[in-house]
Parts: sequence; structure tokens; C-alpha cells
Amino acid sequence: MSEETKNTDVQEVETPAVAEAPQQANPEQFLKEFNWHNYEEGIDPIEDSKLEEFEKLVAENFVDTLNDEVVDGTVINLTDRDAIIDINAKSEGVISLNEFRYNPDLKVGDKVEVLIDVREDATGQLILSHRKARVIKAWDRVNGAHDTGEIVNGFVKCRTKGGMIVDVFGIEAFLPGSQIDVKPIRDYDAYVGKTMEFKVVKINHEFKNVVVSHKALIEADIEEQKKEIIGQLEKGQVLEGTVKNVTSYGVFVDLGGVDGLVHITDLSWSRINHPNEIVELDQKLNVVILDFDEAKTRIQLGLKQLKPHPWEALDKELKVGDKVKGKVVVIADYGAFIEVEEGVEGLIHVSEMSWSTHLRSAQDFVKVGDQVEAVILTLDREERKMSLGIKQLTPDPWTDITTKYPVGSKHNGIVRNFTNFGVFVELEEGIDGLIYISDLSWTKKIKHPSDFTNVGDTLDVIVLELDVEGRKLSLGHKQTEDNPWDKYETEFGVGTKHTAAIGEIVDKGATIDFNEDIVAFIPSRHLEKEDGSKLKKGDEAEFQIIEFNKEFKRVVASHTALFKEEEAKIVKQAAKKAASTNASEKSTLGDLDVLADLKAKMEKGEK
Repeated sequence: MSEETKNTDVQEVETPAVAEAPQQANPEQFLKEFNWHNYEEGIDPIEDSKLEEFEKLVAENFVDTLNDEVVDGTVINLTDRDAIIDINAKSEGVISLNEFRYNPDLKVGDKVEVLIDVREDATGQLILSHRKARVIKAWDRVNGAHDTGEIVNGFVKCRTKGGMIVDVFGIEAFLPGSQIDVKPIRDYDAYVGKTMEFKVVKINHEFKNVVVSHKALIEADIEEQKKEIIGQLEKGQVLEGTVKNVTSYGVFVDLGGVDGLVHITDLSWSRINHPNEIVELDQKLNVVILDFDEAKTRIQLGLKQLKPHPWEALDKELKVGDKVKGKVVVIADYGAFIEVEEGVEGLIHVSEMSWSTHLRSAQDFVKVGDQVEAVILTLDREERKMSLGIKQLTPDPWTDITTKYPVGSKHNGIVRNFTNFGVFVELEEGIDGLIYISDLSWTKKIKHPSDFTNVGDTLDVIVLELDVEGRKLSLGHKQTEDNPWDKYETEFGVGTKHTAAIGEIVDKGATIDFNEDIVAFIPSRHLEKEDGSKLKKGDEAEFQIIEFNKEFKRVVASHTALFKEEEAKIVKQAAKKAASTNASEKSTLGDLDVLADLKAKMEKGEK
């Protein structure tokens, strides 16, 4: 109760003409001089009416010290360590000056908020807390600000992980880095020590955490500002802006309250790897409005569009067949892009890099950054496309192919790659030929070319066929040597006799190695010796050739025909038949009637 109120009450009490009791005339004096001891001991009897009056005065003048509510108190005295506070209670309270460190100008008569900490300590002293009172009041104010959206002032104390610590009403609140401003913050320390306005956006009552935002205060204004600015935009309009942020995919430009994006492809007519090759932070530049979305407040900007398209400035005299120079800017598996002028590129397909027909990648010929010369193959100014070629800088090796590589000529080539049916051999850059697997060797049975040679090996070849229009060469390797089977046809003709040892016993007979090329087959019936026994592996004996087929490299021999008249007669007939057969005719054991009879008899004899 204030002094003014108390004085007013006294004046009102003194106006009646009827004499009043002392406690009514001057309640403060009465309470001060009241004998509490006698009252508690029951020495002085008190009338009921007086007791009721006393309780009324206590209720009007004393605070309820059992209540934890925050009350106002007055500083009535200051010591070296404590402040004595009057809260109109039974006694004055004591608060350590440490709780007033934030207020070094505290003096007698100041009003302060306090909370009753201890009603009576061991000495009967009332202990108050100003710090607790401030915390309670601060939480009340913070909760109120959160509920009503009230703007509060806060002092940025320090920087912490992810943001800042802000003092709001004496409570430490967290200000996330993303909530400091609408634009990215590059220097957090610049905000330390500043008093700023904030909005309480989140309170965690369980952990007593408070989150504030400065960004929320300006977003609403910015949205209105954005709508106003976007409403005035037009496509093609040129505006000045400031580079606000640079990312790998583009640049954000502040147009004076609203941001627009310049995509990396709209920064320069030339190819660039990163926007920082063109712009830097805080740089002022002019941009053109390409498109915008009023609903989503998105603005698409362009920088390169302020300059004429490089194709429009391309030399009008440039034509197909002309030579140009440029830098390799991009390499793909299918070719390389060459920048012949800023923003003007041509594609050199991998097939136009070399006259060679075997598959290779563009990386085998050029690399990014190389300066190359090329010939214009196609030029479309409307579509802004150009194709180039490198191989056209050198003569086409196929122009005089018939002179350099006539059929029957012998050459030397390098094995480049294999197929299941043959080997590709490069005679020179741009000229490849194919050796079919059947033309690799006269004598060896080759299942795959890799069994005969390796990539990178050098082979002697003969040109077998030449297709100039189809740009195809058919080569042979075995033709570089004489066919040994031409000689073997006489040496191992039907009826000739040779001595050799049995090599292996196989199904239905055995084999004999006459030399490194000829392996003859002896049917089981023709392994019989004169005494009736049969030859075994390793046995050496004389054999007579009963079949020789140069085409299929098949040789059949017999030991029995040397001493049995019937087999010998059949051999003579077969020899006579073979001698009359044309050398180029392809004959087999089953084609000749005589040999067919021999085969039938052999099979009959085996049974």
C-alpha cells in the first residue's frame, strides 16, 4: 500500500465526529506498538470485535508470505553484501547484492520484484530472492510474447554452434543461424554485442529452451515487398542486382528485396565449370528477366542474354570445307566439342578423327584444353550446329588403294583386334584388313584367332580381295608360305609306304604321327599283324596309305594291306581312281565308290 493511499485512508477516518479507537485512528502506529508477546501469551485479553478488526488490518497491510507469487518490494537499506527490502511483511527481507549485479546503480527507494524464498530462517529472518522473481517474470513475459506474437528486444551475448545466444528478459534464448536474416550470413561475429528485435518462435517447457527469430520479423515485410516488385516485372526487363549467393548450379541475385536465379547455363554463351568463373559475391551486375512466377515468387534471370548470340557474330564467309582452329572443351565417348569462337562449338565425331575403321574413343585422340585444327563438314546457322573433322586434314589412304595394295601383293601389318571368325590387321593408319580364321595356317586347326596370335603382333599378309567402294580388304597369312600339303600329296599319296610307330590308341583304331603336320588314322581292322595279333601303342611297323585328302587334311593308313591280298587289291583300285581325279576336286572316303566299298568291308571286318 502506497504512502499516498495510507494518508488518504487516515484523512477519511478522521472526518467522523465520533471518537475512534487507536487502531482505527492510526493503524500503522497501532501495529507497531502492539504487544505481540502479551497477545500470544494471552496476558492481555482481547475483545472479539477488536480481534476481528486486527485481522482485517493484517489482511489489508501484510502480504501473504505463504504464497509463492512475485511481489514488489522497496529497497530501504544497502549494506556491503546485502540489500534490505520492505515488502510490508512482518519483517524486512534480505537479498544478496550478487543478484543485482546487472544493476550497479541500485539505491535506497528503488522498487524491485522479489520472491519469498524462506519465510523465516533459523533467526526468524525473511529471505527473499530477486533472481528467482526475475526468472518467473521473465518466463511469464516470454510465454506471453510467444502467445501474442509480441516483438521483444534481446541482447546477442555470444556465438555458439549453429547460431547465437541471446539474452531476452534475463533468459538465454537460442537464435539459429538460419533465423538471423533472410540472406546467408558470412560473419556471425558481427552480431555479437548488438541489441536486436526478435520474435519468440518456440518454447520447450520441459527443457526450458527458448528459440527466437529475427528473420521472422522481416519475412512478412519482404513477402509484401516481393509481391509488389514481382507485380512490376516484365519479361525482357533489365535490372541491376547484387550477387547474393553462388552455388554450383547458379547465382542468386538480390534485385532490391527479391531474389532471382541465374542458372549456370544462362551466365555465359561459353561452357563454364562453376559460376565463380564469371561472378563473385557482392558483385553488382545487370541481368535480364527471362521468366517469373508470381504465385511462387520465383524469378529466372539471364546474364548472357545481354550480349548478342555468338552465332550471330560468326563470320558470314565461313563455309563447309573451311579450316578452323579451336579449343577442346568437352569430351564424350562419341566425340569432342571444339569451341571455335566464344559460344560457338562444333562436334568432331570419333569417326571423323581418324581414317582407321577399328573402334576407338575420342580420348585416344584429344584431351580437354587441346588446341586443334579441323575442317568444317556441316554448318547450320539456323539450328546453330556445326560438325567438324580432323582426318580430312590428311589424304584419304583409300584414294590410291589399288596402287598401294593390289591383289596378290605382300605386306606387313599389326594385329588390332579379334572376332570369332578372324583377325583385323592394320596395314597403315586408316587401312585395315580381315584375315579369316581359315586363312591363318595351312596345317593348324585353329578354334579362335587368339590361339594363333596376339593383339599387337606383326603378321605378314597377302591381299586376297579388294573392295574399293566398300572399303574392305581381305587378307591371308598362310598364303605367304607354300602349302605343305601340295608336297604331301605326292609324298603321302595312296599306295605309298612309310614306317612309323603307333602314337595313340583311339576309338575304332589308332593314330600315327608321320611328321608335325600329318597325323594318320589306322582303323582297328588294319592294325592286324600277319600272325593275327594287333599292333599296340609304341609298336613300330610299315604302313601303306589307303586314303589322302588334301582339302580336309585327312590321311588313312593300313598295316594289314601289306600282306593281305584282298586289302592290297582295294588299295590299288583306290590309287588308280585317285590318280584320275582332278586335283581341285574335293574327294572324301565316302565320295569314291571304291573307297566306299573299302569302308564297308573295314566296318564288316571290325564286326
